[in-house]
Amino acid sequence: MKRKSLFALSAVVVVAAAALVPVLWSGSDYLHNGTAVAATPADQAALIKKGEYLARAGDCIACHTVRGGKEFAGGLPMLTPFGTMFTPNITPDDQYGIGKWTQDDFYRAMHTGRSKDGSLLYPGFPFTSYTKVTRADSDAIYAYLRSIPPVAVPSRPHELKFPFNNRNLLIGWRTLFFREGEYKADPTKSVEWNRGAYLIEGLGHCGMCHTSINAMGGPVNSAAFAGGLIPLQNWYAPSLTSNKEAGLGDWEIKDISDLLKNGVSQRGAVFGPMAEVVHNSMQYMTDEDIHAMATYLKTIPQKEEAPEHLQLETSQQFGTELLKQGQKIYADSCAKCHADNGLGMPPNFPPLANNQSIQMPSAVNPIRMVLNGGYPPSTGGNPKPYGMPPFAQSLSNQEVAAVVTYIRQSWGNHGTAVSPQQVSDLRSAPLD
Repeated sequence: MKRKSLFALSAVVVVAAAALVPVLWSGSDYLHNGTAVAATPADQAALIKKGEYLARAGDCIACHTVRGGKEFAGGLPMLTPFGTMFTPNITPDDQYGIGKWTQDDFYRAMHTGRSKDGSLLYPGFPFTSYTKVTRADSDAIYAYLRSIPPVAVPSRPHELKFPFNNRNLLIGWRTLFFREGEYKADPTKSVEWNRGAYLIEGLGHCGMCHTSINAMGGPVNSAAFAGGLIPLQNWYAPSLTSNKEAGLGDWEIKDISDLLKNGVSQRGAVFGPMAEVVHNSMQYMTDEDIHAMATYLKTIPQKEEAPEHLQLETSQQFGTELLKQGQKIYADSCAKCHADNGLGMPPNFPPLANNQSIQMPSAVNPIRMVLNGGYPPSTGGNPKPYGMPPFAQSLSNQEVAAVVTYIRQSWGNHGTAVSPQQVSDLRSAPLD
C-alpha cells in the first residue's frame, strides 16, 4: 500500500485487542469464546477507529488514491522494471471494490498474497511484509475500509511486459522470496523493541525500499536494510546497516524519533519518497509507536564497510578542479542557509558537515536535491518547513557536479568526486 515503485516504505501500529475482539464481516457480531455475540456500536466504532489508524500508519492512501481522485479508489500507476502496475480500488463497492470481500478474504490477501478468487497477487502489493501483520490488525483495517464511501470505479488492468504478465510465474517467485507467517516476538528483547520490529517489518514494510532488489524483482535478503536505488524513481534509499550511510547506531533516540515523526531533526531532514511517507503516514503515529520504531532501528547491526554500489566518479585531477569550482558556487548559492562551515541551522537548514547522506558512496540524492530542490514534509511538528530551491535551470551539469563534489569533500566529509555525466543522467530522468 505504498508508492515506492515496485516496493515501498511506511509504518504500522499494534494496539492491544483484548477489548476489540474481531468483528465479523457483516459488522454486526463478534466472537466471544467461540460464540457469536452482538457487537455494540461503541465496539464497532472503536474497531473502525483502530483500523483507520492502521491504514494511515500503513500509508494505504498513498498507493490507492490518485492525486485529486476519490480516496482508496485506486488507479495509481506504479512504474516497475517489468512494466506498469495500477493499484486496485479498495473501497467497499460491490462491483469494483472489496464490497463482497469477507474478513477471511482480506486476511488471505494480506497474509498469503492471494486475491478473493485465489489468484496470486503481484508483489507490488507488499504481502511479503504484510504476512507478519496480526489477524486482529488485519480485521481492524478491513472494518475501516468497509466504513468508507464506496466508489464505483473499475480497477485498471496492469500493463506488464511479456512474460511478466503471466501470473503463473509468480509461483516460482514466491518459492524463492516469500515466507508466510505472522511476526513472532523475540523473547530476549523488550516489549518496546518487539513493537518497533513489528512496526518496521510488518505494515511499515521499510525493507521494501531499504533493501535492494535483484533482476527478478526479489529482495536481496542477505543484504537486508543495506540500501539500494529505488527502481525507476532515481532516489537512493540509504543503508540502515552502515555507519557510512544512514546507520543510526550513533544517533540519539530523540533524533531518530523526530526524523520519523516530523521529517526534520537536529541530525538532518527527509526528502523525496521518504518525505511522502512521513507526510502521509508517520506523522499521525503515536509518540509511543515512533519511539518503539526508533528503538528497533537503533539496534540494527552496524557495519563499518559501506555497501557496494555503482557510482560514476572522475579522475583525481578533474575531481580537484571540480572541488575548487564548487567552493565558489557553494559560497554564492548555499552558504547563506548551510553556513560557511557546513553546520547549517538545524532543524530548518540541515547540516552538511558530517552528514552521512551527503558523503555515502551513492551521490544520487544530493545531486537530485541540487537539481530539483524540495521540501521536507509538512507535519504537525513542523507545519511550515523550509525548502531547498532547484538549481537545474541556473547550474550546468559540471557546476552541479562541482558543488556536490565540494560538499562531499569538505568539513571532514569523505565522499568521492562525482561525474557531470551522472548529473546529466539524473537531469533527464523522471522525478518520481
